[in-house]
Amino acid sequence: MKIAINGCGIAGPTLAYWLRKYGYKPVLFEKSATLRKGGYLIDFWGSGYDIAEKMGLFPQILDDAYIMQQLRTVSAKGRTTSSLNVSVFQEVTGNRYLSIARSDLSRHIFEVCEGIDTRLGTSIVELQDQAEHVDVQLSDGSSEQFDLVIGADGLHSKVRDLTFGKSDSFERHTGLYVAAFSVSGYSERDELTMVSHTVPNRQLTRVTMRDDQTLFLFIFSDKYVEQQPKNDTDIKSMLHTIFGDMGWETSAVLDHMDSVENIYFDRVSQIRLPQWSKGRVGLLGDAAACASLLAGEGTGLAMTEAYVLAGELKRAKGDHRIAFDAYQKLLKDYLLKKQDTAL
Repeated sequence: MKIAINGCGIAGPTLAYWLRKYGYKPVLFEKSATLRKGGYLIDFWGSGYDIAEKMGLFPQILDDAYIMQQLRTVSAKGRTTSSLNVSVFQEVTGNRYLSIARSDLSRHIFEVCEGIDTRLGTSIVELQDQAEHVDVQLSDGSSEQFDLVIGADGLHSKVRDLTFGKSDSFERHTGLYVAAFSVSGYSERDELTMVSHTVPNRQLTRVTMRDDQTLFLFIFSDKYVEQQPKNDTDIKSMLHTIFGDMGWETSAVLDHMDSVENIYFDRVSQIRLPQWSKGRVGLLGDAAACASLLAGEGTGLAMTEAYVLAGELKRAKGDHRIAFDAYQKLLKDYLLKKQDTAL
């Protein structure tokens, strides 16, 4: 079976790895011409950690991991208001809990997919399920036929829109937005510590990283967003307006931001669909059941979904109807609970 996978973040390459292992022919498509670099830090544990081990991703992951030691909150004047020793997370998971840049984890997964047909800078723009196959139109103007198409293309999934129609009813807004970027040379450094300053409806978090890098994460209420920013210039202007009076190190952070390119920005939402598949087209990861960026386990859940979907296709000997149904039955209630907890 020849299976198109739209999206080359976490879920897509994980699925491609297992599909190849089970004798299928995956083809990865990615809209961006390169894999994403930088990005925010994620917590990695649970079932995703187990699957990463099965894929042989350790010790490579540990080389890029951070074993965080402390969470600390500070006042507008920088005084510590609370702190938590995060070794408790190591204890309850049997030392199977780490933090890692999402882009580093994605890179490690992509590396074990070496040899799989991958089309960077090319994505699915149209599809037609013809019962016996799917006709796919690609962004480079070419077209191909596939036995199955899987949308692993995130919160704003193109494959989901093409299959189920573009509907706001699938997306549940949390009322929050997020922005993130990293800079080099920031003077304040607290190793293996997440430092946050919070006021009603706004939060700024700083994380010290390797190679003189510092990651900043902004979270804020949608009441501050009157219109969607169109580019980095708009995002920077908005963040200056929203956070300019917040105190702590915020002014210095915003000054550093002015020289940054490619700021990550998005609304914090969930995706809730009654069905994750239709005909020969299925959805995976955030495209199917995003728990939200702030849920804390989204990456591991995406890897779990990919592992289960590939396994059910193998169990069903390629019968997508049986496999898609089993995949959803096994995971949907579990993911709904994760989504409810995240809210």
